[in-house]
Amino acid sequence: MPMDFSLPQVPTQLRGILSTIGPLDILDILIVAIILYKVYEMLQDTRAITLVKGLLVLLGITLVCNWMELHVISWLLQKAVTLIFVALPIVFQPELRRALEHLGQGRFLANPTVLDDRQAQNVVHELVRAVRTLASTKTGALLDIERNMGLNDICASGIQTDALITAEFLLNVFIPNTPLHDGAGIVRGNRLIAASCYLPLTERSFSTELGTRHRAAIGLSEQCDALVVVVSEETGTISVAEEGHITRHLDAEALKNILMPVFSPEKQTFRELVENWRKKK
Repeated sequence: MPMDFSLPQVPTQLRGILSTIGPLDILDILIVAIILYKVYEMLQDTRAITLVKGLLVLLGITLVCNWMELHVISWLLQKAVTLIFVALPIVFQPELRRALEHLGQGRFLANPTVLDDRQAQNVVHELVRAVRTLASTKTGALLDIERNMGLNDICASGIQTDALITAEFLLNVFIPNTPLHDGAGIVRGNRLIAASCYLPLTERSFSTELGTRHRAAIGLSEQCDALVVVVSEETGTISVAEEGHITRHLDAEALKNILMPVFSPEKQTFRELVENWRKKK
């Protein structure tokens, strides 16, 4: 008797569903997927993402209880989920506000850290000018430049500023013995969104030459993809930390070359830029 190696036929019901899907349905699904991804990107690395995970677990337990016909537990969970969804606008108020602001400014689908060439050159020029002045006066400073991973949790530990970056403004932020001097400034795009923020210290052992600022810069770079610029209060040395590594004794030109790809991405990576700078020295 000959064996039948033909693929099983698609069930009639599934074929009926597939036959109803048209180009507009596919576009609809893609748009929803993009919106959900952008929402996730906004919540990533914030305390809100933990709440979202908790909600997903709760919904999963509710589905399992419904499937097992545990009526009392299902009823309680359904009421709890209803109350939680009513409370969501309050819990996610900062994230919702930021999303609406981005939507109103036409930046909901844009990466806020990527600027056009003119904006990138301007913000890098202001950052380098400020860091060079801080180094010359041996004024300690920490600047965390946000990339793909959000730093909202770090911002929450400091004072919200949301100000356009200029060298004069940054110099005023890091004036010694002022409320904003201690801690780090958070840069997102061409704005300083927070100052006087606390950073996690690295637990690795380093030379005693590296003080608390440097250990904080390395600690944050170990946990996310931020680029951290440090100015030493003792020596005025300019350093940059990324991916748990720190590069010290940078000059203004080297700092500019390192910062430009962050705001206006180029083909060279951070490590390639550092190697090229070392070769020139």
